[in-house]
Amino acid sequence: MSFPRRQVLGFAASLLIGLAAATSQVQAQSKELVIFAAASLKNALDEAAASWVKESGKPAPKISYAASSALAKQLEQGAPADMFLSADLDWMDYAAGKNLIKPDTRVSLLANRIALIAPSDSTATATLAPGVDLAATLGAGRLAMANVDSVPAGKYGKAALEKLGGWDKVKDKVAQADNVRAALLLVSRGEAPLGIVYATDAAADPKVKVIATFPEDSHPPIIYPVAVTKDSTNPDAAAFLTFLRGNGAKGSFEKQGFTVLNKPASSS
Repeated sequence: MSFPRRQVLGFAASLLIGLAAATSQVQAQSKELVIFAAASLKNALDEAAASWVKESGKPAPKISYAASSALAKQLEQGAPADMFLSADLDWMDYAAGKNLIKPDTRVSLLANRIALIAPSDSTATATLAPGVDLAATLGAGRLAMANVDSVPAGKYGKAALEKLGGWDKVKDKVAQADNVRAALLLVSRGEAPLGIVYATDAAADPKVKVIATFPEDSHPPIIYPVAVTKDSTNPDAAAFLTFLRGNGAKGSFEKQGFTVLNKPASSS
């Protein structure tokens, strides 16, 4: 039995269109989730993401880690991302002010502490009390910190030292890094005798130790907000955010030393 050539061509064209539509749908469903996250989240978020992949069967998210300031600026310049996790409220506020996030998805997810660290074999000691003089402890060395003007960990550290009256004594001995993990690395490698990082960063590197923790009232509360970006069309973004707020990710965050808040922005 034969069919007219026109009918055969029409059937073939319809088949190709159908296949193309199906392929497009599959590609849309498996589109890689892109996340911008503060560098200090790496260990905890990598573990949480792996748990989500195992539980959901979804493709592994692509996570770009950097200073919150750099990530917010990249979003502003049009860098494609589905979610933004900041290490402070200021840079999430900045993103919100530039209309870069979906406000109704914003959550204050985590809390953290900042600490003074030294290489694990160091004998240095310090008391973080009013009048602290880290310059004397440093000697000829330098204090590793994330950028004190833009990176959250650096801003918190500077604020704490100012509150304790120790900033002017040490400001000329600070080695500023692009992000908090870079500051951690300077101490871990022995290139700086002291550093100020998040307590969670110190817990992630066995080559450093905490010699003192800053009083909580010496700096603004350290809160990590998260939100889906305004231009995200990936349905997995909402699903992953729900996972991060649930028990599936809680253990990963707490194991690294974070305190889970999970508060909508309006109640922060």
